[in-house]
This record gives sequence, structure tokens and C-alpha cells, in this order.
Amino acid sequence: MTLDTLTPGAFSECIGQTFRLHLDPLGWVEAELIDVTPAGSRTVEAARAVGRREPFSIVLRAPGDRLAPQRTYTLENERLGRLDVFLVPIGPDALGMRYEAVFG
Repeated sequence: MTLDTLTPGAFSECIGQTFRLHLDPLGWVEAELIDVTPAGSRTVEAARAVGRREPFSIVLRAPGDRLAPQRTYTLENERLGRLDVFLVPIGPDALGMRYEAVFG
């Protein structure tokens, strides 16, 4: 899959699955996909009107409290393959550090 063809549904099927988050040159960690959120209805309608995909966001959780800065990272998942995604740290929860990616 490519970023252009990904949909909220494709990611929703992967909730709870592991993604390998490459932190080059620091190696990689396993991050769990914990949330997929469609954009508001106005945004969705506007995107559909011009033939674009439905905007959405995803949240991944990596173990520990180590903070990786916002930037483009490579994610790998068995179902979705290898993707380069811009991730923004949104803070920790009780189980680890959370990162968000927004797809417009």
C-alpha cells in the first residue's frame, strides 16, 4: 500500500497490531496501533467533493517513556507493509509514549 491509497478502514483493521517504528540510527521499537479517528464530517464532505480520501488520524503507543522527536519515521506492519509517516509525540499514557499521524 501507499500513503495515497490508505484509508481509515485499512488502519482500523490493524488496531491492536504491532508496527515496527524505525528510530534510525537508534534501531527500532515495536509500537501498537491504539486508535484510528476519522476527521469531522465537514472535512470528510469537503474531501469527497474534490475526490480526495477521507481525512483521519492514527495513534501509536511505543513502550517506555523515551521521547522521539516529531519527524518522518518508517513504520512496518505485516498487513500494511512499509510506510514513511510523519509522527508527532502527543505524550505518555500509563503504558508508554503516544505518537499521532494525521492523513489529509
